[in-house]
Amino acid sequence: MDYPFLVSGGEMARRIRVHDWAATPLGPIEQWPDCLKYTVGLMLPNPVPLVLLWGESGVMLYNDAYAEFAGGRDERLLGSNVRQGWDEVADFNSNVMRVGLAGGTLSYKDHELTLHRSGVPEQVFMNLDYSPVRDESGTPLGVLAVVVETTQAHWDRIALEENARKLGFLDALGRAMAPVRDADAMLAIIAAMVGEHLGISNCAYADMDDDGDGFTIRGNWHRADVPSIVGRYRLASFGSRAVGELNAGRPLIVRDNREELLPEEARAFRDIGITATICMPLVKDGRLTALMAIHRDEPHDWTAYELEIIREVTERSWAHVERVGAEAELRNAIDALRELNETLERRVEDRSEQLLQMEAQLRQSHKMEAVGQMTGGLAHDFNNLLTGIGGALEMIESRIGAARALELERYFAAANGSVRRAASLTHRLLAFSRQQTLDPRPTDVNRLVDELAELLRRTLGPEIALGISAEPALWPASVDRNQLENAILNLCINARDAMPDGGRLEIATANVPLGEAQARAAGIEAGDYLAITVRDNGSGMPADVVAKAFDPFFTTKPLGKGTGLGLSMVYGFLRQSGGLVRIDSAPGEGTEIALLFPRAYHQAADAHQVGAEPAPPRAGRDRIVLVVEDEPFVRMMVTDALEESGCTVIEATDGAAALDALANARRIDLLVTDVGLPNGMNGRQVADAARCALPGLPVLFITGYAENAIAGAEGLEAGSAVLTKPFEMSALARKVGQMLDG
Repeated sequence: MDYPFLVSGGEMARRIRVHDWAATPLGPIEQWPDCLKYTVGLMLPNPVPLVLLWGESGVMLYNDAYAEFAGGRDERLLGSNVRQGWDEVADFNSNVMRVGLAGGTLSYKDHELTLHRSGVPEQVFMNLDYSPVRDESGTPLGVLAVVVETTQAHWDRIALEENARKLGFLDALGRAMAPVRDADAMLAIIAAMVGEHLGISNCAYADMDDDGDGFTIRGNWHRADVPSIVGRYRLASFGSRAVGELNAGRPLIVRDNREELLPEEARAFRDIGITATICMPLVKDGRLTALMAIHRDEPHDWTAYELEIIREVTERSWAHVERVGAEAELRNAIDALRELNETLERRVEDRSEQLLQMEAQLRQSHKMEAVGQMTGGLAHDFNNLLTGIGGALEMIESRIGAARALELERYFAAANGSVRRAASLTHRLLAFSRQQTLDPRPTDVNRLVDELAELLRRTLGPEIALGISAEPALWPASVDRNQLENAILNLCINARDAMPDGGRLEIATANVPLGEAQARAAGIEAGDYLAITVRDNGSGMPADVVAKAFDPFFTTKPLGKGTGLGLSMVYGFLRQSGGLVRIDSAPGEGTEIALLFPRAYHQAADAHQVGAEPAPPRAGRDRIVLVVEDEPFVRMMVTDALEESGCTVIEATDGAAALDALANARRIDLLVTDVGLPNGMNGRQVADAARCALPGLPVLFITGYAENAIAGAEGLEAGSAVLTKPFEMSALARKVGQMLDG
């Protein structure tokens, strides 16, 4: 029988039509009151999840959106008593029925409930609004509920709050450390602030002995009711797991040593009042040199926030300790110079001035390091966002019909253009923070400058004369050719802007061997270097501008005429390449900028070699790809793009899930993994584990921190590649197809 109020109600209208309502308190549909039919008719086509609870027992009728919300519970909810259908929240629904049938309304925002939608407890957050449904006389006969799940939004907000909390703490920590000049005092401040911030029982720092086993806890902050653990210990006493993890540069993370360690290993922890621990290693030159740890005297499930805090603090702490040590050495050197007799006074003054290329350079380096860490983190987060936005635009555009696509083409073009410009900005930030992907190869710098000359002359214009002075027997440089071209072009454009009335610009190359003293003063390794000098006779810069020239976003150009990232990119590129950039400038005397790159001891490669065109992806669902990505929107875009190209995709959100997938899959043809993953296992470690199980498995790393993909190795293994975020989904599909086809 047809019922008019069920005509346009979707799948739920069909299910309501065939349901045995005679077995419920509502009775057959023919007997339903008009107000019930009218309400059901209004509810069914609505895209918002709606559920009607009818009568004293709260018989459930709902629309398709609510069925989707109910998940695996849906099949047994229709026509059931709400208190029995959702028995885990029966008391909550009893109150809803009591208030609603009395004519009242209820409203909850971001309300937390535990539901069993798929057979297991699930913590959810929802916006809930309840209102009575009345008959013609105004008597409440049922309750209509609007159900909007806010679980993802809730956790997104929590993540933002935690990030703000972390940044606030790290800022306070940085301000507290800034005036301290003693390493032990600085570490004591750090330990106390970390301990109080995380509410732990102990925060300690230690130095390793040269034998790699003995270590000394130099200091610790501890809660008033737990003892200090300062003293000497043997790493082996704490078990093979501690030795293996820490010497490999990985954190030792123990939730409950009584359950996770052998009795004798757990006893070593318990003897000093420790049950749960995170111990972060500092590895230098392949050797474990120091430790920083947080402890609890009871079992504890360490959170990602706690792990991130101790990781960040450990890296920053030892950087500041090295800074303090360098400054102490500097002060001692100055004091020693002051003790020289009067006959050496002039030399003392000269040396003091030098100690003051060095103190300024040291301060600048630390300032750049701090800003670089921040900008690198921001660029990484934005690259994830841009990948999701750009991928979504690309997928939307591919799904819109031709006529509609023509109408929206200019909007897609504008949005995609904005994504590309934002991507360019993040690449510049990564360049400054020394986290861009570099491909250093032996390069003939004279040839590179010669090939750039024509482009530079067109860029500089006829009013500026370009001169090139090349060292005849110039050594090859170990450098990324494309980035070097960008750096030279940036410097020449800056020089052009400093000579609005014309002038002369010179580019010179030279071999520069640096001895130990010169290299130490410059803050780089001793050895042979290539110098590229760009010199102009323009307006020059005062000392205060020179001091800030490499700061990101600093520019002397008018608003809208420069980003302030040109020189900061050059700075980051040189430092990441193991080189150095120096400025010599004064008002009215022009500017000279020298770039120093390490010498390469192999013949320069042919810059004009061109690789083969990437092969298109091979179609067919016989190709199985494992995608490991913790950012949900990026994971969704990657999965959709690969499935459209004909691949079967298995998804994983972290390293542990990836290992489960590897163990359970019938086969894997390609691993696509982000490098920065949560929960203690990064993408490189996932790839290593995957290749242990599947030797020769091709691996595509996707990351906003592309350099990390090859950290700790000479380069990528055969069958590996890196795709830097943000990337186009079509580029991803081409790269995957190329790798699958060998």
